Amino acid sequence: MSKKCYRFFGGLLTAQANWLNKMSGKGYRLVHTGKIIYEFEECPPHQVIYRLEFIGQKSKEHAKDYHDFLTDMGYKVFYKNINLNYSIGKVRWRPWAEKGGRIATNATTFNRELLIVEKENDGKPFELHTSFEDKEAYYANLRNPWFLTLLLFAAGAFVSHSALLGIFALLSLVPVTVYQAQVMHAKREAQTKEW
Repeated sequence: MSKKCYRFFGGLLTAQANWLNKMSGKGYRLVHTGKIIYEFEECPPHQVIYRLEFIGQKSKEHAKDYHDFLTDMGYKVFYKNINLNYSIGKVRWRPWAEKGGRIATNATTFNRELLIVEKENDGKPFELHTSFEDKEAYYANLRNPWFLTLLLFAAGAFVSHSALLGIFALLSLVPVTVYQAQVMHAKREAQTKEW
């Protein structure tokens, strides 16, 4: 029996991963994703584990290479959108992305900013980033879009004297702070392991 669920998590990667793992615990395995739809099929409870990966900063080639690498490792991988855009021909500028990924279109990584990675639950730990340097770079990539958003809202609030834009700037500060804390934690851990 299959099950369809309609959800939108936006940039809340941890919440989305937790929900997918709860669905796995209830005996459902992901088989398809859409803009706001997740389709599942029945399976034994906790048969699979899910992790999410933000790849919005990657070029189309690097994103495909990473997708293929994970698939070759034996994982099942799904592309997922991070925002809702129901139009054709969108173009987005990502100044924080790597060269080749700064302009996102329907033909590149637009609406494919996330990877949902599924692994058979064999009781072994499942992490996509194992080195501290890799974790530091990953959290920096998560922080950068929020930091740009923070700067834009703060500049808009300053120029237009808008309290609303100031509130949005403060709200953007929350993920910037969380991801920066994770960057700093990875740096400290890397330094501790060097001793």
